[in-house]
Amino acid sequence: MASLSLDAATSARPLTRGDYKTLSLSALGGALEFYDFIIFVFFATVVGKLFFPADIPEWLRQLQTFGIFAAGYLARPLGGIVMAHFGDLLGRKRMFTLSIFLMAVPTLSMGLLPTYAQIGIWAPIVLLLLRVIQGAAIGGEVPGAWVFVAEHVPARHVGYACGTLTAGLTAGILLGSLMAALINSLYSAEEVLDWAWRVPFLAGGVFGLLAVYLRRWLHETPVFAELQQRKALAEELPLKTVVREHRAAVLISMLLTWVLTAGIVVVILMTPNLLQTLYHFDAATALQANSLAIVCLTVGCVLAGALADRLGAGRVLIGGCLALGGLVWTFYSSLQTHPDWLFPLYAVTGLAVGVIGTVPYVMVNAFPAAVRFSGLSFSYNLAYAVFGGLTPMLVTLLLQADPLGAAYYVLALSALGLACGLYLLGRKA
Repeated sequence: MASLSLDAATSARPLTRGDYKTLSLSALGGALEFYDFIIFVFFATVVGKLFFPADIPEWLRQLQTFGIFAAGYLARPLGGIVMAHFGDLLGRKRMFTLSIFLMAVPTLSMGLLPTYAQIGIWAPIVLLLLRVIQGAAIGGEVPGAWVFVAEHVPARHVGYACGTLTAGLTAGILLGSLMAALINSLYSAEEVLDWAWRVPFLAGGVFGLLAVYLRRWLHETPVFAELQQRKALAEELPLKTVVREHRAAVLISMLLTWVLTAGIVVVILMTPNLLQTLYHFDAATALQANSLAIVCLTVGCVLAGALADRLGAGRVLIGGCLALGGLVWTFYSSLQTHPDWLFPLYAVTGLAVGVIGTVPYVMVNAFPAAVRFSGLSFSYNLAYAVFGGLTPMLVTLLLQADPLGAAYYVLALSALGLACGLYLLGRKA
């Protein structure tokens, strides 16, 4: 495994105004891009009615709609690997800007797309194609953003930078949730089905293009510029070097990504539905509690990253995963008898999920600069495609056996995160 110290400038200088500008623009762009990627799921029911034949069974319509949503996840590894390859050879900034452009244009196009009633089978086919492009874009954006901010700041602030960027990504989920709530409160169900569903996609596309413009003001990372100057860029296919020489770094990165997916997919994305089906909360209450949890998650990501700078990733993962396991169990096991605890319990559980802010800190430090983008992108996107895709099915099967199935799953992954923390602590991460 590569040394767990970033190859960036090792000066002890504080964060400058330029650093904060870079972090702000990067986090804002990440939030808008993640909004564009996630907004589909909030309007999946409407999209299913409009882009598939009206006479097919409801279960088949839902299956096809979520199949198109899943296609975005399946496209992540390929898109991430290709963009990371050029990011390691041509520059971080170029790919960082390209990724948000490739996300904004399909999102805008979705808002303008004719429905099945207008163009027939071409409607779902084009929607699928646009979703694949979105998946390729997010596959390059997330790893690229972590590498970009980590290589801009002093080494002692890398955790804070990665945590801030991760907070921006989680804020994108919150933006999607709030936009969905706003549209459904302002317009009737008939208006949403008729035309209002297009508004979130059009807005996301426009704001995404604005983010492309704003990223023009960002500069190439000092680390990559130095590699260019010293002619120390990868001499062969970067991914080939990663697979041959950095297998331990790939393994720890994939395991930590699995922990990350458990927190995001189960606690944040699946729980609003569980609150309604298992605990009998109404939809409005469940979504309000979820929004509060996402706000706390955003704060937790920044806090975890900052603590990693001071205490090391190992200690933060150990403490954070212990807290996450305990709070998740308390949350899911207490709501049946204490439904009035929903908001405070979900809030502190969301804060504990913020331990995922430590994950990119470990990953950017695990690979040398010449292949960092490729190593991180390959590990993260492949693991997210596999574990992120399997998690809903695994949790659903566990719930068939026990109403606390979601808690058991997150507990198991918290234990995995704890083990990773002990391993990193042993290496003095």
